[in-house]
Amino acid sequence: MILSDTDLLERLGEGDLVVDPIDDLDTQVQPASIDMRLGSEFLEFQRTNIPCIHPNRAEEVDEYVRETYVEEGEEFILHPGDFVLGTTKERVEIPADLVATVEGRSSLGRLAVVVHATAGFVDPGYRGQITLELSNLGAAPVALSPGMRVSQLVFTELKSASTRPYGSERGSKYQDQAGPRASKIQDDPEFVSTDANAEADQGDPQ
Repeated sequence: MILSDTDLLERLGEGDLVVDPIDDLDTQVQPASIDMRLGSEFLEFQRTNIPCIHPNRAEEVDEYVRETYVEEGEEFILHPGDFVLGTTKERVEIPADLVATVEGRSSLGRLAVVVHATAGFVDPGYRGQITLELSNLGAAPVALSPGMRVSQLVFTELKSASTRPYGSERGSKYQDQAGPRASKIQDDPEFVSTDANAEADQGDPQ
């Protein structure tokens, strides 16, 4: 069941669902979603001499991105074909009986700006700001201003509360993140175990 504005205001008032800061409830709480504003930090992807990115090599991922900070009142220009990681201004806390999905605002979609590629799912138990995957699919640059409403969260109630929600007990990589965060895919168990086996093979005299 998707939460309506009535449900959202009730859960926000109870405090188990947190979206902070909300400066204007009337503006940000929509009929069945909450508008999220753009933060000031961006991670821009740079062209490098790396022939390809290996997901299990953190140093390559770090070399591929550059952090940019834009003050409120200034603009970040998203050029055609760009892919940039941004962040919501708001920090969220999702209770164990809800899941959230990140959606774009139709007004920006009509300017050919999308806010996520695949990471549109926010797990029960997640805490932190939300990283946005910003792309310009159009033919003209688009100016984005920190503080503008750029995306929306839709909340769905689970049939039963999660017994293993997102968080430190699961080793969740992005819990309590502040600002946009580059991929931590190198910490996935399939890559960690592969690296450990490779190191063991190097030390094996046979």
